[in-house]
Amino acid sequence: MDKRAGSAARARREAPDDRPRDEGTPLKAIDGDALTPMALDRLIHERVRLAIVSALAVHASLTFNELKALLETSDGNVSVHARKLEDAGYITCTKGFDGRVPRTEYQLAAAGRAALERYLSHMEALIKRVGGA
Repeated sequence: MDKRAGSAARARREAPDDRPRDEGTPLKAIDGDALTPMALDRLIHERVRLAIVSALAVHASLTFNELKALLETSDGNVSVHARKLEDAGYITCTKGFDGRVPRTEYQLAAAGRAALERYLSHMEALIKRVGGA
């Protein structure tokens, strides 16, 4: 991972926000669910699981090794997080052989796509609410 990317992200987080806040304005519902930030789908809110679901949303399928390389993570991370997503019905896993080599392939299930869409809608609503857009 590029150390500069981490420093830039940390600098953005630590930068003071000079925008005036209108703390007296009552919250109102906008698209998504900005009023209940704790209602985020915790299953896909975790970084590696969100990356897996997002990667599978733009690829018809990915093998275990393709996911591992794409996410730049360990075998154990891909395995544990993919299993949680599979247990929730968000992804499907097919095991087979490519010649004599074991091959594990993942696909995004309809429930996973719906969960990702809800999650993105929720985050977008939160960003609009916090950003004032």
